[in-house]
Amino acid sequence: MKTALSIAGSDSSGGAGIQADLKTMTMNGVYGMCAITALTAQNTTGVTAIEKVTSEFLAQQIQAVFDDIPPDAVKVGMIPSARLIETAADQLAAYHASNIVVDPVMVATSGARLIDEDAVKTLTERLLPLATVITPNIPEAETLSGMVIHTKEDMVRAAEKIYGAYRCAVLCKGGHRLNDANDLLYDSEGPTWFFGTRIDNLNTHGTGCTLSSAIASNLAKGCDLKTSVQRAKEYLSGALAAMLDLGHGSGPMNHAYRIIAE
Repeated sequence: MKTALSIAGSDSSGGAGIQADLKTMTMNGVYGMCAITALTAQNTTGVTAIEKVTSEFLAQQIQAVFDDIPPDAVKVGMIPSARLIETAADQLAAYHASNIVVDPVMVATSGARLIDEDAVKTLTERLLPLATVITPNIPEAETLSGMVIHTKEDMVRAAEKIYGAYRCAVLCKGGHRLNDANDLLYDSEGPTWFFGTRIDNLNTHGTGCTLSSAIASNLAKGCDLKTSVQRAKEYLSGALAAMLDLGHGSGPMNHAYRIIAE
């Protein structure tokens, strides 16, 4: 069985972060492992507290995984501080990690900020150059490109700027402001659109975590990047279309929708 490692924060409500990543990896046929960057107290209505781990403990978690079960792919999600980002980058470089998918998590679906202001610079300088692909949403792509995105043409220009700056493929996710389910992949071959059907479901907690983990899972299994993105989008659409409705806010998806309950 192929393996994947998630380096991300824990979501106590189970819809995003490490919990969503491990569910996604399992449902996409790989063995999931984790290195936790922070504990969060959160539910579908918002984040109420964040406790960061120490840089030493994060390093020990990553080392424990690579020394025993080297992952075939790595998904990187929420890393709340510059020091922790440096630690993760140092470890990934030292172990020559491959198939690295970075979801540059900056703000939660609920609007809570999940990364220190000074950490963005470290993220771009240390972590993004190691990535195989990064998966920003529109606001994150605006931060990384330094431009405002209103149209699909803007998405292409922003993705091209990000690709040129960090030399990693960029999957710019639609949805925010553009009101569609179309994503743009920009890599060495230029722009490629992945079209999807927008699903009328307000329960979107953890969509970014789920998509990036599904991409990492398929890369781990040996799929090329475009195939991995397409399969990940299909999995995410199925999880949304299952119409799970939990909690009083933006609820989670049904990651296990492919399992028919007995």
